[in-house]
Amino acid sequence: MLSQKIPSPSAIVHCASSNRGGADAYHDVYLCGVRNLIDSFPDSPLFFTSSTSVYAQNDGSLVNEDSPAEPMRETSQILRKAEEVVLAHDGTVLRLSGIYGPGRCLYLQRLLDDTASIEAGTEPRFLNQIHRDDAAAAIAHLMQQAPDKVRGQIYNVTDQHSPTQRECYVSIAKFIACPTPPELPAKENKKRARTHRRISNQKLTRTGWQPTYPTLLDALKTDPDLISSFADPSDCE
Repeated sequence: MLSQKIPSPSAIVHCASSNRGGADAYHDVYLCGVRNLIDSFPDSPLFFTSSTSVYAQNDGSLVNEDSPAEPMRETSQILRKAEEVVLAHDGTVLRLSGIYGPGRCLYLQRLLDDTASIEAGTEPRFLNQIHRDDAAAAIAHLMQQAPDKVRGQIYNVTDQHSPTQRECYVSIAKFIACPTPPELPAKENKKRARTHRRISNQKLTRTGWQPTYPTLLDALKTDPDLISSFADPSDCE
């Protein structure tokens, strides 16, 4: 066991990736992972980075930590089970929305690759995102709070604005001088369910945390590494 190799940490952050794996990978990485950490270090506060994918709401509604979290997809159901294990041990759960940052920005990459399209014929759906650095800062911020305030709590970690998919593409395209993407029928994504909800971060901001990058557009304007980590945007002109 880990406890035989290292002393008990003052706190533990379980921030892992399934490497795009399926249900088996999720079970091993998340569910077994938190169980192993609790068994090894039962006295160490545990902070678990989960995902807003545990919310099944798909009607454009505003979702907070008290909203039902009853996911349909098996991978998200496993995340939910891992959350319950952590909460039962008085740990803290952070539900992160879509992470972006240098080298990782799906909507920017699609614009630069000329593969972006605005979903046509459907109600414009909301997107929820968080800059990589803001996500890390949120974890550090909660670890610095009084233990009795965060123990057994869930926090949504997302930025200050949920743009529609159209708004997201149009604003980025304008900023980097790319053509606005064409409108095409929405495609079914076998890996990711189509989502349409607005995630509230008010519980987290009430603790004193504020994102450095309130929106993706703010990050494009002020994070010098974000655009430079991709292809030269002048190729769009």
